[in-house]
Amino acid sequence: MAFHLQCRDLHAGIAGKAILAGLTLDIKAGEIHALMGPNGSGKSTLANVLMGHPSYSVTGGTVTLDGDDDLALSASERALRGVFLAFQYPVEIAGVTVGKFLKRALELRQDKGKMNVTAYIKQLREAMTFMEIDQQFINRSLNEGFSGGEKKRMEVLQMLMLKPSLAILDETDSGLDIDALKVVAKGVNHLRGPGFGALIITHYQRILTQIVPDFVHIMYKGRIVTSGGRELVEVLESKGYDWVREQYGIEEEANEGAVARH
Repeated sequence: MAFHLQCRDLHAGIAGKAILAGLTLDIKAGEIHALMGPNGSGKSTLANVLMGHPSYSVTGGTVTLDGDDDLALSASERALRGVFLAFQYPVEIAGVTVGKFLKRALELRQDKGKMNVTAYIKQLREAMTFMEIDQQFINRSLNEGFSGGEKKRMEVLQMLMLKPSLAILDETDSGLDIDALKVVAKGVNHLRGPGFGALIITHYQRILTQIVPDFVHIMYKGRIVTSGGRELVEVLESKGYDWVREQYGIEEEANEGAVARH
């Protein structure tokens, strides 16, 4: 199903601290967007705001999904509409197995009728094989005792099973070796098509050689300061964020080095 996410002049923050400062962004079905920027620029804040994290407050602007007010929906309601967030730090959930977790998530998303459990197990096993995840993980508590790479693969496994309209990947590539990165990228590329869009938040060029974006955005101090194609990544890689500051006349603050990561 086609979709269109629109952020207009978005202002938001957490615990009284303003972080997003007039951000505007459009993501349409079939598009892969990459979002880059230094620590503290607001990338993870944007991800959490789009997903409806209750700790974040929107103080201005709008977010619409297919013309409807996305900010009026809870996180679970957004998930049911097809928005998915792959966490930067996936949470361990003791006592809830991978198999039961995904089964319940799929049950909530289906329109009506009882789930075909046999078909579900077959689909899950096929997805796990595709993501090179041991089948024994079906009966393990979600993320409990998993390595960093296993947790990131598990996030993409959830994506493959849930088939979201919009996936937000918050530094899913962080901490992955080259082999694990290739597997994660393979999962995202498998979903790529006219009914799927993604926002890939990253610091590094390497994931964008595996998942080639249609658009690249550079974020600085809570807003997107420039956008372009894949070539923008190469410019940033060679010139660094000093180039962004000089190019767009962004002044440094005296305490910027102490800004917490958001």
